[in-house]
Amino acid sequence: MKFGVITFPGSNCDQDMIYVLETIMGYETVNLWHKDADLQDVDCVILPGGFSYGDYLRSGAIAKMSPIMGSVIAFANNGGYVLGVCNGFQILTESGLLPGALRHNNSHKFICKNVFLKPISKSAGISADLNHNRAYKIPIAHGEGNYYCSPDTLEAMKANDQVLFQYSTQDGEVNDDANPNGALENIAGVCNAAKNVFGMMPHPERAADIELKNQDGLELFKSMIAHMQIA
Repeated sequence: MKFGVITFPGSNCDQDMIYVLETIMGYETVNLWHKDADLQDVDCVILPGGFSYGDYLRSGAIAKMSPIMGSVIAFANNGGYVLGVCNGFQILTESGLLPGALRHNNSHKFICKNVFLKPISKSAGISADLNHNRAYKIPIAHGEGNYYCSPDTLEAMKANDQVLFQYSTQDGEVNDDANPNGALENIAGVCNAAKNVFGMMPHPERAADIELKNQDGLELFKSMIAHMQIA
């Protein structure tokens, strides 16, 4: 299995992601440059966190115009696996690969801290194998993580089991106090209808190393990989 991690101008979590996939998990991983169109025959494309193009206009709004995104969109529409984390999630919504949008945090402040996630979807690969009776500690670091979509879109996502994670308490209770950014119904991550494109604001790659005393994020990667159907 081969992964490709894209670097945009302003990406700052690309090397963290490569370290987890390549060094910790042992998978072949290549660094893809935003100006290239060749995805180098990868099985999964990852759009990492950061501040692509300085977050000008809207987070991800300029990055969606990068040459490589045409290839990513075609890859995803052909069933290829794509994961966007934080800024990568924002780029995927701006590109139309995921429903909804990420707005400014309701506090209008940048938030960097550990939060807890309750796995919701039992059919999407990244959450399917997780323990749905517990919460996972994963850090966030964003200024625009307030997920929003229309009522009709939300209803359709729920009907198709596309909500991946909700912000929760350590005990797994989903409530307003556990919502760090004002996201609609505490939504922290969603997938597309075909369940091959995943987006989430929290950073699982920052919770995947025993040296950090937290490997909860590693479980998300393991679940996603276990459910990837590669020809």
